[in-house]
Amino acid sequence: MLGTFPVTNSFLIAFLVSFGLIVVTRFVVQRKELIPRGLQNIFELIVEGLLLFIESVTEDKAQARKYFPLIATIFLFVLFSNWVGLLPGMGTIGLAHSVDGHTTIVPFLRSTSADLNFTLALSLMVVLTIQFTGIATLGLFGYGKKFFVSPLHKPYVLGTVVGLLELVSEFAKFLSFSFRLFGNIFAGEILLIVMLHLVPYFIPLPFLFLEVFVGFIQAAVFAMLTLVFLKMATLPAEH
Repeated sequence: MLGTFPVTNSFLIAFLVSFGLIVVTRFVVQRKELIPRGLQNIFELIVEGLLLFIESVTEDKAQARKYFPLIATIFLFVLFSNWVGLLPGMGTIGLAHSVDGHTTIVPFLRSTSADLNFTLALSLMVVLTIQFTGIATLGLFGYGKKFFVSPLHKPYVLGTVVGLLELVSEFAKFLSFSFRLFGNIFAGEILLIVMLHLVPYFIPLPFLFLEVFVGFIQAAVFAMLTLVFLKMATLPAEH
């Protein structure tokens, strides 16, 4: 606890990952050279790859550069949060805690994405950003046309039904974002813990490599869906 602010095991990992990304970025930017080498090569490869991917989705260079900070931050933060949770000791070293006669371990550190509070908070931020971006681009009435059809519009009944479905889907994004990331990472964490207890040597290695791949895929999916929904939010209702 910091005063009245609770510091959880997953929050500590989130802070360390954020601090690490900031330090590495500052280090590379301050020591950048005209002919890149070493860490700068890797940094530029990641930045260029992400920017080209965003441009391929938005088909607009100006829009790609506008969305790049958000998409790159989400991808890198979620990716390293997932991967840090696979390090030795994560989720397995902690304090014993008894509940109804059953002893469990409360880990000192655990993956941020395996905490539903984090995925809910991140999803809420993303969904609100999508809505605000749509309103800022199209205006309040222009964006509202996607969900509420004028009685003068034909076919009014069908348009109203489709608009209501679109409105429901906006709220569904919050849940799908949250539980997709949480479910996959938490399930992988449980799988590794079970395998380590059953067969502690060699056998868990294939599952560990699988979780490395899953961590990358989940970060890419989260960032890609955010980008796609941002692009859709800026399109007029006619599209």
